[in-house]
Amino acid sequence: MRSARSTAAFDHGAALRVPPANDTRSWHKLWAWLGDDAQAMTEAGAVQVCTPQGWAIAQAGDWIVLSVSGDFHVAHSGRVWDA
Repeated sequence: MRSARSTAAFDHGAALRVPPANDTRSWHKLWAWLGDDAQAMTEAGAVQVCTPQGWAIAQAGDWIVLSVSGDFHVAHSGRVWDA
């Protein structure tokens, strides 16, 4: 006998990595996933994402995370700085 679940299965959310500027196929997927919660930027390979803290800039290599609450968050990857 199986017991009935009292709560819904936990949704771990999802994440997509911001692709390089020249990867048009991945950019199409990213734009479709973000929908109205994103704005284009003049800088190639970057996108503005609406987060609970306001607009955040995500650049190539950063992760955009969709939390269980339905909010987007930006996790920045390491940056290489010129000396």
